[in-house]
Amino acid sequence: MEKLTGKSQTIQLTNNLSVKKQYLSQNKDLFGEEIFLELPQKSSQSKTVIIDDTWYHVLQDEFKKDYWHSLTETVRKLYKTKTVYPEPNNMFNAFDSTPFDRVKVVIIGQDPYHGYGQAHGLSFSVKESIKIPPSLRNIYKELHSDLDLPIPKTGNLQSWADQGVLMLNTVLTVEANNANSHKDLGWEIFTKAAIEAISRELRNVVFILWGKQAQSLCSILDDKKHHILSSAHPSPLSAHNGFFGCKHFSKSNDYLIKQGKGPIDWSI
Repeated sequence: MEKLTGKSQTIQLTNNLSVKKQYLSQNKDLFGEEIFLELPQKSSQSKTVIIDDTWYHVLQDEFKKDYWHSLTETVRKLYKTKTVYPEPNNMFNAFDSTPFDRVKVVIIGQDPYHGYGQAHGLSFSVKESIKIPPSLRNIYKELHSDLDLPIPKTGNLQSWADQGVLMLNTVLTVEANNANSHKDLGWEIFTKAAIEAISRELRNVVFILWGKQAQSLCSILDDKKHHILSSAHPSPLSAHNGFFGCKHFSKSNDYLIKQGKGPIDWSI
């Protein structure tokens, strides 16, 4: 093959960049943000998934597995044909807001809220100006009882995530008005791998497990290295069975302080 040099090499590079920009533009038009995008490999450090760098390093082997390719193909098709939440640019908000090496607390949810405008990629959290859902209202009641903090007027928990609280749903997408509709697509495998990585590679993390679904992950957590807090789910159907009075917010901070870590400012 003839080696390209000088002007020819520059033309080829320009053409490659043009194709790349066109592909990116088409992808953004479809999703609003590039998701699961496989870019031309420029080096061994090139990313094939747009996610926080620290998490990419930890989870990059997952992105090579068969289930991941099947999952991403399915999710792409669903975004094209159905109304799916959250918006694609918020799909990995939990990971992007809380880098791997900054995780102090993990709060595990199930799947995103399925109502219009609610979900933005953090478990239990909703966007600004959205009505606070019943489970989150109960979380706020417990927060007030535990730490005597005022009941927040917004349901946006982004400030927790920014401080090191990984607010992770085990399923990262959902069809509008159809709870658990993306269960068993493969998200559970991916988020389980993320939780296992925290347990294996970090130390002194608080895991908050509300409800049986979250507690089913206990078996992959190392309770010799981490602090595990469990209770009933904050849903109105179960909150009176042990969620109210659990004091998980103060217990989390007590543990973090004992480990020489800064406490979480739980006020919203």
